[in-house]
Amino acid sequence: MKKAICTDKAPRAIGPYAQCVCCGPLLFISGQLPINPVNGQIVEGGIQAQTHQSIENIKNIVESAGGTMDDLAKTTIYLKDLELFEKVNTVYSQYFSSGFPARTTVEVSRLPKDAEVEIEAVAYIG
Repeated sequence: MKKAICTDKAPRAIGPYAQCVCCGPLLFISGQLPINPVNGQIVEGGIQAQTHQSIENIKNIVESAGGTMDDLAKTTIYLKDLELFEKVNTVYSQYFSSGFPARTTVEVSRLPKDAEVEIEAVAYIG
């Protein structure tokens, strides 16, 4: 059974898609831009602030579905500039306590709202 998950602690979708779709024990979390869910704006402060906000959005979605960040099985990070990889890693590593999920990181030419980063995730909540 497929069920959409939505929380006001993460930004609303900016298109025709769900924040997250739950299929049994799997959560498919749509790409999270570094949008502050309170004001709907991209956060200022550079790549580290943007990475933090994108991950906080994922964290809030996972928690609204009854999981934790340690339930993430796979993430994909989209970066406008791969030179920022280490700065992203510094923030990313702070969010996991019992091991990291599998991950892919790719450089892209542009992201919605001219964000520097977008992160999507898959979680297993058993």
